[in-house]
Formats: sequence, C-alpha cells, structure tokens
Amino acid sequence: MTQNMTTREITIPSYDGKSFGAYLAVPAAGHGPGLVLCQEIFGVNDFMRRAAQLLAEEGYVVLVPDLFWRQQPGIQLTDGPADMPRAFELYQGFDVERGVKDIASTIAALRELPEQQGGVGVLGYCLGGKLAYLAACRTDVDVAVGYYGVGIEEHLEEAAALRGRLVLHIAEQDGFCPPAARQRILDALGGKPGVELYVYSGMDHAFARTGGDHYDKPSAQMAHQRSMAALQRAIGPEFDYSALWDKHCEYEFGTRDVAATMATMVAEPYVNHIPTMTGGVGHKELSRFYQHHFVNSNPPDTRLVPLSRTVGATQIVDELLFCFTHTTEIDWLLPGVPPTGRPVEIPLIAIVKFRGDKLYHEHIYWDQASVLVQVGLLDPKGLPVAGRDTAAKLLDETLPSNTLMARWKDSENK
Repeated sequence: MTQNMTTREITIPSYDGKSFGAYLAVPAAGHGPGLVLCQEIFGVNDFMRRAAQLLAEEGYVVLVPDLFWRQQPGIQLTDGPADMPRAFELYQGFDVERGVKDIASTIAALRELPEQQGGVGVLGYCLGGKLAYLAACRTDVDVAVGYYGVGIEEHLEEAAALRGRLVLHIAEQDGFCPPAARQRILDALGGKPGVELYVYSGMDHAFARTGGDHYDKPSAQMAHQRSMAALQRAIGPEFDYSALWDKHCEYEFGTRDVAATMATMVAEPYVNHIPTMTGGVGHKELSRFYQHHFVNSNPPDTRLVPLSRTVGATQIVDELLFCFTHTTEIDWLLPGVPPTGRPVEIPLIAIVKFRGDKLYHEHIYWDQASVLVQVGLLDPKGLPVAGRDTAAKLLDETLPSNTLMARWKDSENK
C-alpha cells in the first residue's frame, strides 16, 4: 500500500527554557528537506495547516510553529470581520525579536527530526513573510520565501547579513506595504546575488490566501511556481518529471490501464482539454472520464510523436503530434461525432503540473479547427484555418508560410 502524507502535533523547546507547539506535516516518502512555515496574523489555522499539507505533498517536511504562544497558545482565527480585531491585537502585541528566536528554535527542532533530510528553508505569509526575511538575515537557513511581508522595509539594514537564497512576493496594491515602502525594498535588495523580487501588478495583500477576499488564482499560481523553483534549487527535492510523465502516458495509451494511470496522480487531480472542455476534477470524476471516455476510447492506431519537452520546477511542457485514424468515436476530442475513417494529425501542447512525485493536473491544447477540417466537418475554403498542413509544417519549417494570408503577395518586393 502506498504511504500517505502524515501530520501530527509536536512540542518545541524555546530558547528561554519554555516550550511551544507546532504542526508537522511529513511527505508520503517519510522524509525530505525541511521547511519552517510561518503563520499570518490568524495563527496556525486551517489555511496554514492546509498550506503545510500541500507543501508536504511537494516533498517537504513542514513544521508550522505557534508563534503567538507567548500571548495565547493555540490561536486559530479566520480573516472574517468577527476575528479581525483580535488578529490585529495579537499582531500589535507580537514581539518580533522573540519571534525570530522562536523560529530559530523551530529550525533547530526541525533538524533534529528523523524525517528531515537535507537542507532547511523558511516560508511565510504576511507577518510570516517578514519573519522569513529576518530568518534569512539572522539564521543559517538555505532559502527563505516571503509572501507580502509586512514591515520588511524597517529591517533593510540587516540585508548585509543575508545568507542563502531569498524570494519576496510583493503585492502592488498592498496597503500594508505602500509604494514608498515597496520602493525602499526594491532599491535595497534589487540586484543582490541570490535575491529574487517579484511585484504582482494590481494585486492586494493576501492574494495567495485561498478563499480570501483578495485571492487571485493566476498570481498565486505564478508565485507558487517561483517559490518552488527557488526551494528546489536550494534544498531540493529533485524528481524525474520526464520519467513520471512518460509512465503516465504509457498507462494511458500503451497498456490502457485506468487504475495505474490514476496511481500516478495526486489524490484529487484534474484534467482539462481546453478546446472541448473535457476531462474531470477530482478522483471520482477523473476516474470516470478515463474509464469510459478516454483511455479505452482512443483509436487503436493512436500515436504520440514527441517534438520537444521543457522541464520546469513544477511542470512539464510537451510539444507533440497527436496522430490517429478516426475509426472510433472519440468523446474527449470529437464528442458526438461518429467515426469518419479519416486520418488526423494535429500539433498538441500538454502542460503537466506536478505536486511532488505525482501529477496534479494537465492542461491540453490543440487547434480544434484543424481537427474539424481533417474529419470533413469544416470547409476551410475562405477561412483562416488549415488541416493536416499545420502538422506537416511543424515537422518541416521550410514548407510555405502565410498561405492563408491573401494579402501576402501584396508585400512582395516592398
């Protein structure tokens, strides 16, 4: 049986002879690089625990210390109006100097855990974003990532002591980091070796807090990818995404084994074929889709012809030709279209996102107009579309360009 990610509560001895609690999330492998996750002003609440679990799925041993323990242990607030006054009260009463020392104690405790193997990083949001920056200046962590940290501009003189890599995600419209403060940060830290600064245009504070009023999925996804790139570069872990994707495709198109295909994916994955909006979200719906409308529905002569592959920190981008003879109804590609018996070749792009050593989602793109032309459902005459010629030119770039442009001849010799 495959091991699952696990969580538990632990106790950390403080530098001044006391102790405080922390939430631990361990990846399915049972070990990995260490990551201290620093809270927002709402304590170690559901968002922080879920964030820890997702980072554990990425392969990290994640420890989330209760940084408000000196005021009141076990704080778990929401970002709703009823809890906001208490959250700000706790923030105002927070002792930053002691807080950074508590993070240092957390780092030491993390390194003592048998599950922690390799380097250690710190990642934090809001208050935790500033603490991540200070940890990079005052401790020996290998990498620190801060999301919309509040008050970093008050500690820029400490940047001289920076060790390892630092990534800061800054919201352009963050009222807690106004333009003057943001510019001070950019001026002081920009261009320093090992420092990455990203400003998210139009975004407000907490744009990465799922469910929050300012949550913005595109910006959150981009920030996450940048964070993962920095973490993996500094402390790992490393995964062979190419081999994982190839095995997934083997189960899909070679052995046509739905259970094995699903086993290569996270617990709740999704697939979206963009042109036809087919696929599934979650294990149940995606299993149904694979079983009844994809894996066993592709024509027998289906071929994937790889052309290029780009491997990033969290994903693969594959460029390929998808080739088949339309001898069966293909629900995901040509839903409702009876077999025409015609050969089809289309350029296809697969953007495959991973979480740790499992596939998280697939975004698949192709030119549906080209498919419709090749099966005889769309007459290309007078339209800016082509059939198999798009695949042919992808293989041979010397084939004529601009054949769909009636005015191309007008610019000759100009």
